[in-house]
Amino acid sequence: MLVNHAWPPSTFLGRLRDATREELLSQSTPKAYPPHRALLQQGEDNRHVLLITSGVVKVVASAESGYDMLLAVRIAGELVGEMAAFEERPRSGTVVACGEVTARVIQVGTLEAFLTHHPDAMRAVLHMLCSRLRWANQRRIDFQAYDSLTRLARVLAELCQAHARPAPDSDGKRCDLGVTLTQKELASLAGLKLNTAEKSLATLTARGLVERSYRNITICDVPRLLEFAKLVADNPY
Repeated sequence: MLVNHAWPPSTFLGRLRDATREELLSQSTPKAYPPHRALLQQGEDNRHVLLITSGVVKVVASAESGYDMLLAVRIAGELVGEMAAFEERPRSGTVVACGEVTARVIQVGTLEAFLTHHPDAMRAVLHMLCSRLRWANQRRIDFQAYDSLTRLARVLAELCQAHARPAPDSDGKRCDLGVTLTQKELASLAGLKLNTAEKSLATLTARGLVERSYRNITICDVPRLLEFAKLVADNPY
């Protein structure tokens, strides 16, 4: 049953009491999405949110100039689509399935009523929104405080903390990033031009901090990467 799933403690579902989580899931509609399918589309006016119950999604925003920017990566247990639903405005980004994804559809009226009667769920939403604002603020600080190489290392380290899967027999030091990203998407997360991100990634590879294969990155030594990125070992998500 979904209520017995080991949701990551940093996620919305992971912060709920078992009874609260079970009741919320019972008021939602399950839906499955194939890889690369848009779960939510930028500009849409619909009023529902999605609870990701398995898989990983990317949140992408497109500018009028045609430039696409990766805004965030979300994992199972997280809520997406809440900004447009709560504000009653068009969706500000597109949510795309990285692989097979399952989610629960919740109408915003149902969610608002649920939050009113469940203070622990309201606290979980507030914590989620604060964490996302903190992450966005940190990217703005990084843009001014660190060079391009450190900025990319910080993004990789934070993605590693949130999503990575430890490699077998590595004592947790070596991890697969856990989400498929292009170099262009990494560049947008770090606020870098593509050629700058490519050079920075090559430097991190030459220093033995990461290894690259097609659309996949392995962190070779997580403690060394955290030290290089000037990050403490906590989870920004």
